[in-house]
Amino acid sequence: MSTYAYTAYDSKGKLFTGNIEERTWTRALRRVREMGLFPACVKERDERPLREKLKIALPITRPRPAADASAAPASGISPARLAEFTRQLATLLDAGIPLLRGLRSIQEQEENRKLKALLGAIIRSVEGGSTFSEALAVHPKIFMHLYVSMVIAGETAGMLEATLARLADFMERSIRTRARIKAALIYPMAVMFVAVSIMTVLMVWIIPRFKAVFLDLTGSANLPPFTEFVLGLSQFFKDHLILFAVLAGVLTVAFRAIHRFPPGRAMFDALKLKLPVIGRIIRKAAVARFSRTLGSMLQNGVPVLQALTITRDTTANTVFSRAIQLTHDQVKEGESVTRPLQGSGVFPSTVISMVDVGEQTGALPDMLLRVADDYDEAVDRSIGAALSLLEPALIMFLAVVVGAIVIALFLPIINFDPTPRGEGGS
Repeated sequence: MSTYAYTAYDSKGKLFTGNIEERTWTRALRRVREMGLFPACVKERDERPLREKLKIALPITRPRPAADASAAPASGISPARLAEFTRQLATLLDAGIPLLRGLRSIQEQEENRKLKALLGAIIRSVEGGSTFSEALAVHPKIFMHLYVSMVIAGETAGMLEATLARLADFMERSIRTRARIKAALIYPMAVMFVAVSIMTVLMVWIIPRFKAVFLDLTGSANLPPFTEFVLGLSQFFKDHLILFAVLAGVLTVAFRAIHRFPPGRAMFDALKLKLPVIGRIIRKAAVARFSRTLGSMLQNGVPVLQALTITRDTTANTVFSRAIQLTHDQVKEGESVTRPLQGSGVFPSTVISMVDVGEQTGALPDMLLRVADDYDEAVDRSIGAALSLLEPALIMFLAVVVGAIVIALFLPIINFDPTPRGEGGS
């Protein structure tokens, strides 16, 4: 005998769901019809524990680069559209619409060809007897481990619509955070680009022409020392422009190559956390992401060990990834979550205290989500404060550099004596 979950409607359109035990799927379908209902979906329930389902769908792997919820999937489907699809499906399921009907409804109105084709593949898998999570797990480049594991937990608990709604909240918040950071970096990046462009134009084309003007004007190569320094620097930059360009390209390629190598990536990640201002922002953002990911998964019933594994894989910083792996290993040996987090030396004491209180009161998921909210706000404040200092600093830098060049070019004109040589006054 097997257990079959059914979704059906009566003659008045009222929705009924339940479970029945039968030997075959055909008999289960016949029995639903004998109850006077019109079946919309009848499928065999997987009675394996949630832990086993997660292990089968999401095999534990070694730490690897993070799969960011807000990063563009390799398929070309934007993260914003994926979050919108999750929200739409959660809304339809919450309204009592069956899963297959909801997926077909979204597919019919979908304009993105790739997502439309993806939904078609998912629908065919579900129609063939696969669960929704199994259909998603076939596309790991689009649906990351966190996404699939939360869907598995929602299916097992019978609350898929609520799980999808929470998942949509998580993805939308991640996208908003990433967008805020990008928006905050636009101004300083634009200023630096303009500064480099102006300096290149001045050094390569403008300043060298002034040397010939000065020679014609003064008839002598004796120029003020500061002017000679600026002209020499310009000539050196002009003569070695190609070398500078090649050197910049080599350094960029070398940085990327070292960053892909695990020891090199670990070195850079540790260095980023030690930077004066940016390091604190990166640390706060990593703590917020860790807390929100782990809290969201625990809130949806994912076992703590599996949740820690997936949180580790979605952490962008190697230092935090190693700390989470250490926590996973010690929790597996029977330790609490608080002690290994404290022993890692990565997480702030306030976070450790809140996690400890959450464990003692049995409200760890809620406490982690509260930590995530607090640190998201802290990241916003830190970015605002850093930009308020960076903007005037960049303007002062440009003013000093451009002003120095202008002074150097005007010194020969200021010191120029128009009286012809050989004439004396009487």
